[in-house]
Amino acid sequence: MRIGFIGAGNVARTIARHMLANNHQVLLSNSRGPETLTEVISELGEGAFAGTREEVLGTDLVILAVRWGDAEAAVEGLSWDGQFLIDATNAHMGTDISLEGVTKSRAELAKAGRTSSEILRDLVPGARLVKTISNMPMEWISDFSKDKPRTVLFVSGDDAEAKCFVIALLNDAGFAAIDLGSLATGGAMHEVGAPLSGVELHFVRRMREPE
Repeated sequence: MRIGFIGAGNVARTIARHMLANNHQVLLSNSRGPETLTEVISELGEGAFAGTREEVLGTDLVILAVRWGDAEAAVEGLSWDGQFLIDATNAHMGTDISLEGVTKSRAELAKAGRTSSEILRDLVPGARLVKTISNMPMEWISDFSKDKPRTVLFVSGDDAEAKCFVIALLNDAGFAAIDLGSLATGGAMHEVGAPLSGVELHFVRRMREPE
């Protein structure tokens, strides 16, 4: 599978490494052009490529991994036609990512009456949007081995098929995806500052004891 990224920062690079470890190809893009990603692509290794935002739209799944303040510009001018899109942004309303800043961001979202992913959905008409990945620091999922912990990633979305596609992809990549429901209901539980944001959980399968 080919997975495209709009954004090439820490979130994009971390998730790209997990996808590469599971035998997928990744295509990274940024606002400055593919030629500026030579070092990043070299670090990621075989299966990683650089491209334009428009080329990313031709992949099997697109992941938006930019700062919230850059999200509108990152998707501006793109024509969406049924692509699966993961919203991996964290809706910090400013540059302050301290606890106080997160609290202010959460208050602004509550005032707007919509989740951050609902706001983003209006910017990408035609995309099949799913919210996930952004509920934790990337340092928590920096183990890329086959026997890494099955870290829980929360998922929400209004498109059932798109959500199932994303959940299967995350599970296959060694995570434990948990469906929280719609963008309005589930998204409000794991966007920035929400009760399930910044909660580290791992799925543990218990062996049945012999009877």
